[in-house]
Amino acid sequence: MPRVFTLCSIVVHALLVAAGLIAPLFAIDTLPAPQPTLTFDGVRRITLTDIPLPTPRGRATRPGRGAVAMTPIAAPTVMPSGIADEIGRQNDTSTPSAFDAIGVEHGVGDAIGIGVVERVPSPPPVPPQGPVRVGSGIHPPRKIVDVKPMYPPLAQSARVEGVVILEAVIDARGHVTSVHVLRSIPLLDQAAIAAVEQWVYTPTLLNGVAVPIVMTVTVQFTLQDR
Repeated sequence: MPRVFTLCSIVVHALLVAAGLIAPLFAIDTLPAPQPTLTFDGVRRITLTDIPLPTPRGRATRPGRGAVAMTPIAAPTVMPSGIADEIGRQNDTSTPSAFDAIGVEHGVGDAIGIGVVERVPSPPPVPPQGPVRVGSGIHPPRKIVDVKPMYPPLAQSARVEGVVILEAVIDARGHVTSVHVLRSIPLLDQAAIAAVEQWVYTPTLLNGVAVPIVMTVTVQFTLQDR
């Protein structure tokens, strides 16, 4: 029995839902009228003459129909008949110009540039204060006067020979002014110094100027009866 009531309830609810869905399909009603299209036929065209322009002294005035009064600061609408040349600056020398710089002349030069630039000679090279060491681009001078050293008798009897290395300072004329020993042989040092002090060289030029130099020289002592 409960099953019968449940089945009947389901059937009744299904019929009600179906009726609610089908009923609108058979409804007959009048469709709504379409809305009218929006047009601008009634809008009046606005022109510039209908808008008042502000002026520094108050509102703009319209002298006549279709014309607007111009403000004192407005740009002119009619081209002037002529433009006068600027005066008062041709003979004005109070204000310096860019052509007053050193090395630039007034006037127009050629089509490449404006003005003519003067060549300023470079100052002569400053000679060094002291002797310049031979090397790093400075070649040793050529010896033009050579004096052979005198072999000391004591060194000959002691059978002493070898090479004495000296450092010589040569002035701008090429004369040796001072000598000191770098590698010594005691019995031969004085004879080597006495010979080197009499040597003469060609002047050494640096940038076209004769300068004193410092260079290393060697004196060879060799026994003749070996």
